[in-house]
Amino acid sequence: MKIIRNPAKMTAWSREQYRTGKTIGLVPTMGYFHEGHLSLMRMAGRRANLVVVSLFVNPTQFGPNEDLSAYPRDFDRDRELAAGVGVDVLFVPDVAAMYSSWEKTTVIVRDLTDHLCGADRPGHFAGVATVVTKLFNIVQPDLAVFGQKDFQQLAVIRRMCTDLNMGIEIIGHPIVREADGLAMSSRNTYLDDSLRESALSLSRGIDLARRLAGAGERSVKQLTIAIRAFINSCPETAIDYISFVNDRSLHDVTVVDEETVLALAVKIGGRVRLIDNSYVLDGS
Repeated sequence: MKIIRNPAKMTAWSREQYRTGKTIGLVPTMGYFHEGHLSLMRMAGRRANLVVVSLFVNPTQFGPNEDLSAYPRDFDRDRELAAGVGVDVLFVPDVAAMYSSWEKTTVIVRDLTDHLCGADRPGHFAGVATVVTKLFNIVQPDLAVFGQKDFQQLAVIRRMCTDLNMGIEIIGHPIVREADGLAMSSRNTYLDDSLRESALSLSRGIDLARRLAGAGERSVKQLTIAIRAFINSCPETAIDYISFVNDRSLHDVTVVDEETVLALAVKIGGRVRLIDNSYVLDGS
């Protein structure tokens, strides 16, 4: 596995592969790999001849009071894990290589970023869209794989690629969960045993909503009341949002149907913000 740090060298490598007829799959990450990340890499390997994984903790998607400095990092571990699943290139630029002091361009996707996480994290999705555009321009992949745990991010990237005629296939990978149901996240490392139990309120809240909907409850108001009561009954939980949205527009709905996604954001122990989501009805 090659380690490339310079963007120009990354682009040169990709162009050389294209001259030999190879296809490239990109998995953008911020590192500290877990099985969820590795699943994305494996999927990219099944869909393309070569796999590039970018490892870049992007400062522009963190707010002033968020965990940029504390975000977990372990390059040696990440390198070994990526090599173990057959990644061809680990692209590891530094901040100076990705952002110059005189940059004036930001990529903004309207409407889709006004809801869910975007409502409480101003600038977050502009940071995501901008860095992903940069990565696409540098790596020049045929396809890119993103996890469905970040459902809003996936919708934003798909819309951006369509609107800007990028010609890159965007593939969503289903959420990878721990044995107890907790959605895999690098931020799970912040959880001690008691906080982890409270963190299960997200996946269990989703399971509750799906059971109630399966029994015939379609009112978003009633489902929200039930989920809110359940999550609030768990210690050290603070709900950021409980949203039932259309899977394409991300607009709130009042009645559940086959296109309805339940998205949750909950702070655990006052500082660990976790997200989760699922379609509400079976077969969606």
